[in-house]
Amino acid sequence: MCHSNLQIEFGEWVNFITGQNGSGKSAILTALCVAFGCRARGTQRAATLKDFIKTGCSYAVVHVEMKNNGEDAFKPEIYGDIIIIERRITESTTSTVLKDYLGKKVSHKREELRELVEHFNIDVENPCVVMSQDKSREFLHSGNDKDKFKFFFKATLLQQVNDLLQSIYEHLTKATAIVDELENTIKPIEKEISELRGKIKNMEQVEEIAQKLQQLKKKLAWSWVYDVDRQLQEQTEKIVKLKERIPTCQAKIDWELGKVESLRDTLTKKKAQVARLMDESTAMKREIESCHQSAKTAVREKIALQEEFNHKCNYVQKIKDRVRRLERQVGDINEQTMKNTQAEQSEIEEKLKYLEQEVEKVETLLSRLKEEENCLLEKAFDGRKEMEHIEDMIKNHQKRQRFVTSNINDLKKHQTNKVTAFGGDRVINLLQAIERHHRRFRKPPIGPIGSHVTLVNGNKWASTVEQALGNLLNAFIVTDHKDSLTLRGCANEANYRNLKIIIYDFSRPRLNIPRHMIPQTEHPTIFSVIHSDNPTVLNVLVDLSGVERQVLAENYEVGKAVAFGKRLSNLKEVYTLDGYRMFFRGPVQTTLPPLPRKPSRLCASFDDQIKDLEIEASKEQNEINQCMRRKREAEENLEELESKVRTLKKHRSQAEMVLTTKELEMQDLKNTVAAETEASPSSSVNELQLEIMKDREEIDEKEALLEKLQNCFKEAELKANKLTASFENLRESAKGEIDAFEEAENELKKIEKDLQSAEAEKIHYENIMKNKVLPDIKNAEANYEELKNKRKESDQKASEICPESEIESLGPWDGSTPEQLSAQITRMNQRLHRENQQFSESIDDLRMMYESLERKIAKKRKSYQDHREKLMACRNALDSRWGKFQRNASLLRRQLTWQFNAHLGKKGISGHIKVSYENKTLSIEVKMPQDATSNAVRDTKGLSGGERSFSTLCFALALHEMTEAPFRAMDEFDVFMDAVSRKISLDALVDFAIGQGSQWMFITPHDISMVKSHERIKKQQMAAPRS
Repeated sequence: MCHSNLQIEFGEWVNFITGQNGSGKSAILTALCVAFGCRARGTQRAATLKDFIKTGCSYAVVHVEMKNNGEDAFKPEIYGDIIIIERRITESTTSTVLKDYLGKKVSHKREELRELVEHFNIDVENPCVVMSQDKSREFLHSGNDKDKFKFFFKATLLQQVNDLLQSIYEHLTKATAIVDELENTIKPIEKEISELRGKIKNMEQVEEIAQKLQQLKKKLAWSWVYDVDRQLQEQTEKIVKLKERIPTCQAKIDWELGKVESLRDTLTKKKAQVARLMDESTAMKREIESCHQSAKTAVREKIALQEEFNHKCNYVQKIKDRVRRLERQVGDINEQTMKNTQAEQSEIEEKLKYLEQEVEKVETLLSRLKEEENCLLEKAFDGRKEMEHIEDMIKNHQKRQRFVTSNINDLKKHQTNKVTAFGGDRVINLLQAIERHHRRFRKPPIGPIGSHVTLVNGNKWASTVEQALGNLLNAFIVTDHKDSLTLRGCANEANYRNLKIIIYDFSRPRLNIPRHMIPQTEHPTIFSVIHSDNPTVLNVLVDLSGVERQVLAENYEVGKAVAFGKRLSNLKEVYTLDGYRMFFRGPVQTTLPPLPRKPSRLCASFDDQIKDLEIEASKEQNEINQCMRRKREAEENLEELESKVRTLKKHRSQAEMVLTTKELEMQDLKNTVAAETEASPSSSVNELQLEIMKDREEIDEKEALLEKLQNCFKEAELKANKLTASFENLRESAKGEIDAFEEAENELKKIEKDLQSAEAEKIHYENIMKNKVLPDIKNAEANYEELKNKRKESDQKASEICPESEIESLGPWDGSTPEQLSAQITRMNQRLHRENQQFSESIDDLRMMYESLERKIAKKRKSYQDHREKLMACRNALDSRWGKFQRNASLLRRQLTWQFNAHLGKKGISGHIKVSYENKTLSIEVKMPQDATSNAVRDTKGLSGGERSFSTLCFALALHEMTEAPFRAMDEFDVFMDAVSRKISLDALVDFAIGQGSQWMFITPHDISMVKSHERIKKQQMAAPRS
């Protein structure tokens, strides 16, 4: 400090303190800050409090007196009207003493001082309460938006409230963690209670099963009685029905007997009628047959004469045609003889010889061309067949290569994520959907099953095991029907249709399969070569697929010996390494051939499979390249052969045309030579004329004979017509008698048939009465008596077990048979035996343990629940406070802008303040009245020093209006202001201070004569510093 002893008395309202630099003005504010508990660094004038001790002195004392009047007085009954705060600083320590109005010591505790400061809201580190010289300079010169925000956040006490809420939140988080830890300590006991509750529930079910078993045994005893009653009722109805058949059967016998007698009388009469009609019709038939034979003979004679007449006519016509040809030939010979000469005949023969030679040459050439063409065609056909074979080979190799490439891609995908091997991308989408909806499941689903299964001792049986399990590896397991529906919804969301879902109880332990239930063989079963860390997966494979009864064999012969050599008990199927599946279907031995093998999904590593498939794909590509080269060579050969064939066909067509031309010329010439050769001298003509004369004589002779035949034919035709008419008349007259005989004969046959049928029916019903109806009635009555005796015995045995009234009290009889009840009792006995094996304790012991554990944790559970409810109430209150804090912060932001703009308006300036709580920035925009561009200045550094100081002062006054304090102090607030700005600023400060009503202290090195005089304004001048 620069004063040995400084005492100053402030007015109750506005105080102005002025003086030269170094006169100790700022020391007044520093002393106030130290007195109210501020640290040395908070004053920004020293590092430690001992630095405030004047050089040459051993201690320093700050003595502050505060009025303690009004409704907001601090403990007025203790301190009175005045509170004295005295802080003593030495080289080694510091102390604070609070005294009452008489100067009597009341307290020396810092907590008392802190309580007083909080009561009066005296935050000396708040720039709106005490703005020191350094804070004023920093405040006026800083253009950083974050610094302005810190100033605003601290001045409005939002910083303090925010820190307090954050601290409360941290405390609540720690308290919640402690409660969670405490609750975790009782979770093992709760788990044990839950297990006991499940055991008690199961034991209650066991007791219920035992009760049901006793009831079923009683029901079984009486079911034999009721079953006999039912049989007696059925037997009674059967006897009644059988006795009703006697009159019916006897009536049918009597009816058939009367029918037989009637038919026998009718048959006798009809036989006599038929005998008489038979004699009459026999004589008539003989007469008709005789007439018919005569008519047929006459017709045959007429036909024979007609055929002979037609033959003679044809013969005469042929002779006449021959005469006409001979006459034409005589004329042609005479004409040809006149035309031809000897010279012409010689020329024709030479020409014919030449043409024959030419035709022979062309035929030889044509034969050779045809042979060459056939040979080339055969080669071309073979080439096409070879090319088609090569194309088929290329297609097969390409198909195989695509298949291998697809398998390689699948294996690489499986290598990245093994789960994709059991459903592809669909299962990934499904697992993501399950993760999104995991809260909806009672227990998380297990799947796909294949991702939970590994092989023991290498990958030898991988493909065989996958063949046996099939699509079961893609399935998912859930614990109940509700989870099944939820999983089906997730599958639909993931577009995974036909997902196989298995419902199984997850709480069941791993099944312990007895040795006698496994096939007794040296070969492994599927159950022995697979492993899973999840017991539910193994249980599902046992219950659904029977893997413990599926045996694996090295090859076909070994598998056949195991499957069919001797009937092993508990053997379901045999699978071989080469893909065969063998089993018994009833008595039939069934062997299914291998299916196309795919890469195994159960291998521990896919690298070997990928390497083998890549080698196979490379081989297929080499085969394809070789086949493509062979195909190109075959195509070139085929094209060359087809070109040769086309050339040969062209040459052959030309040769055929030449041959046809030569043959036609030769034929014409031959025809000419033949005509000349046939031409004969006049002696030939005479011979022909002689033949013509002989033929004409023969024609005259034959025509006379024809005339005689025609007369005979007319006579035969008249005779045949007469006999035919006689036969028709006789047949018409005999038709009525013959029809009557035939009708009587048919009626006789029908009567005989009806008589046989009636006699057979009568014998049938008599046999039924004798062999069926009467014996059945006798047997039914014997069975009825036997059932009555059986009913009496069953009733006596059932009554020994329990009275019938006890069965009636259980409700109406459901109609169960003894066999059904026996099967139910067997199943219940088995279930009761299994349940009893699982629990060694009695239900009373379990209930005592359960009640003991419940009592043990009940108080802790209640205590932890109360703590959690209190913490929840605190958290709700904190959330409410936080909401109010945010609303107040928003209101303060708007209030700050309004008040800042109001203070600027006193100088004709307008402005706006933007506060961002998210970015922790505060920006000031000022619009000067002389700015013609109407653009606001966003950075106060763009203003002059006075304008910046005035705008900052307006910002400070706006903050002052938003805070409350019993006194405020500002040091060097008017620096860097011009005269006009300083005058306006001082007037604004004085008006604000007088209007607000609290105590103000303004410290400035400038002249304060321009401050207007007022009864509430006190001005003090500090002494000049000593040189």
